[in-house]
Order: sequence, then C-alpha cells, then structure tokens
Amino acid sequence: MSERDSDIPEDFEESDRPTDMEASVECPYCGETVEISLDPGSGSVQDYVEDCQVCCQPWRVMVTYQRDGSADVEVEKADDN
Repeated sequence: MSERDSDIPEDFEESDRPTDMEASVECPYCGETVEISLDPGSGSVQDYVEDCQVCCQPWRVMVTYQRDGSADVEVEKADDN
C-alpha cells in the first residue's frame, strides 16, 4: 500500500478515478477562484474553516467525498459580514 493509498478512507470503492486532492472554489467575499488542497484522510464528510489565499477572509469549507473518490466542495462566508 502506498502512502497516498493510506490517506483514502476505507469505505471508498476501488476505481480507475483517483481521489480528489484539490478543488477550485470561488471566494464568497472577493470572487477570486482559488485552488485549495483536500485531505481525504480526514473523513468522507468534512466541515472546517479556511482563509482565502487572496483576501484572507474566513470561509466555511464543506467537503463530501463520494464512494468513487470524487469530492463535492462548497464554500460560504464563515461570519455574518
């Protein structure tokens, strides 16, 4: 088992499609498209705060990994501003 394989949750199906490790998202504050790293080893459903690389405003990042390794990623403002 490779190091990359150990990061993939056990409930993922074996497929020819690699597990998503990055995603492009649009900042809900400044509107810039930003590439973020994903960590499949943190579970198939994730909810965390990350700052925009452009404007430094906080996002709420919600990641859901599908059984085939693809990730659905949503970001929204982490505060009420």
